[in-house]
Parts: sequence; structure tokens; C-alpha cells
Amino acid sequence: MESVFKIICPTDFSECSLNAIEYAAKLGEKYQAALILFHVPDKEDYQKLAAQELSNGQSYEFVEKKLENLVKTVSEESIPKGLKSCTAVIREGKIVSSILDFAKEENANLLVIGTEGINDFKKNYVGTRTAKVVERAEIDVLAIPRRVYFKVPRKLVYATDYLEEDKLAIQKISELAGFFDAEIDLVHVSTKVKSIDKSLHQTMIQELKPFIKYPKVNFVLKAYRDDAGLGLENYLITAKGDILVTLSKKKTWFEQIFDKNISRKMSYFINKPLYVVKKV
Repeated sequence: MESVFKIICPTDFSECSLNAIEYAAKLGEKYQAALILFHVPDKEDYQKLAAQELSNGQSYEFVEKKLENLVKTVSEESIPKGLKSCTAVIREGKIVSSILDFAKEENANLLVIGTEGINDFKKNYVGTRTAKVVERAEIDVLAIPRRVYFKVPRKLVYATDYLEEDKLAIQKISELAGFFDAEIDLVHVSTKVKSIDKSLHQTMIQELKPFIKYPKVNFVLKAYRDDAGLGLENYLITAKGDILVTLSKKKTWFEQIFDKNISRKMSYFINKPLYVVKKV
């Protein structure tokens, strides 16, 4: 029996987590997935959301009601369009480890999680809960910044360093792109520190092509004098990419993009969804 694609979407009822739910539901429609909204109780958050403090004796009734309403809204909107189911789970514990443990228990395929985006980045993006989930997760993670509302993606930009794992990762991303008939730009940014010439680039393309069955893939070599991440940002802006995709592998784009010392000018990354391929 074919297993059901499973999406976990943590929520704390903030604006960015509600945006993440919208993305999770829309992807769930395409994957015909089971969507689970996951909440870890946080007393400070409750005090912000509720008019008065919740006592321990209330057993999270306030939150249970909010989750129930979210499940109802998502179900009414997305189940007729292909989503298999939408449910909610509350679990006490530390937020990051609880999310990761639950995703593992459920044998989930994808985590969709909100992030405060540029505001968090300016403080220290690497230290945020979302970044910790991305770093430690064993499955793919789609991070949705605050104020980034769902729109049909027309172009996915896959940042590549031409690793062996790219061959399988691109196949996975091709499925996602195919749902929306979107293009994939496979982009390598060459710098003075790490450069490849056009002939080597063509050789790498020829190695990858047999593994790519999707017709709308463009191969791009960009030269950028300084930081590769800033070069990629520049490409994202000019090419009007909708989702940035990167393979989380040591010494690759993921580390370059989220290096804590990187320029704060790189705001574009965190004002677009980021899809991190973790498992290929």
C-alpha cells in the first residue's frame, strides 16, 4: 500500500506561522497529503494571545479551540482540492526538540515552519528556533517568512555547488515544480575564492542532465567577485525567483547563506520562502 505524504506544520498562532499553514495546505493539496498542525504550549505566548492568564487547570482549552478552528478552516478550504486530511496535536516540551521528535515519530516527509524573517536575521538568524529546526531536522524543511503570503510559484531557484547529492535532490524538487508548472533555475555562483570556468560548468551540466526528467530546467553560471551568497541574492532579484532551494550539506550553500557574519544586505533570502532539502 502506498504511504501517504505527511506534512507537519508547527504553529504558535503568530502571523508568520499562519502564513506557513497556508503554504502547508496548498502543498498538501498537490501532494494529497495528511497535514498535522503541531503546537507546543508556551505560557508567555498565551499571555500575549489571551485577555487573561490561563491557569494550569484550564488544560489548554483556549489553545485547543484555536487549533480546532484552524483545522476546520483548512479542511473546508483544502480537502475539496486534494488535501487528504488536517488534524492538530498539542505536546508539551521544548519547542525545537518537540517538533523534531514528533516529525520523526510520524515519519513525516516535510516540515513547513514560519520564521520572523529579516527581523530575526538582524538579531542573529542562526540562533532562531526556525534555523535550529532547519539545521537539526532529518527531513526537508520549508521556511516561510512573516508577511510572505502564498502565491503560485513560477520559478524555483536551486543553488548548487554540483554535489553528487544534487542529482537526487533535483528530482525531488522537479516534482514540486511540476505541481505548479514552474521553472527551475539551477544556479552556481562562481567567486574569486571558488571559481569554475564555462567549460567545466558545461561538463557538470552534462553529468546532471541524465538525472533530470523535468523539461523546465535552466542551467546558470553567475560570476560574483565577493561573497557567493550575495551573488545568489542578486540573481534571485533579477530572475524574480519565488522560492530559494538549497541542499543542506556540509560546506555548501546552506552554511554560506546562514553564516552569522554574512552581510545584513542579504535581506532578500529571508523575504522569500526557503526550501532546504535534507534527505535524498
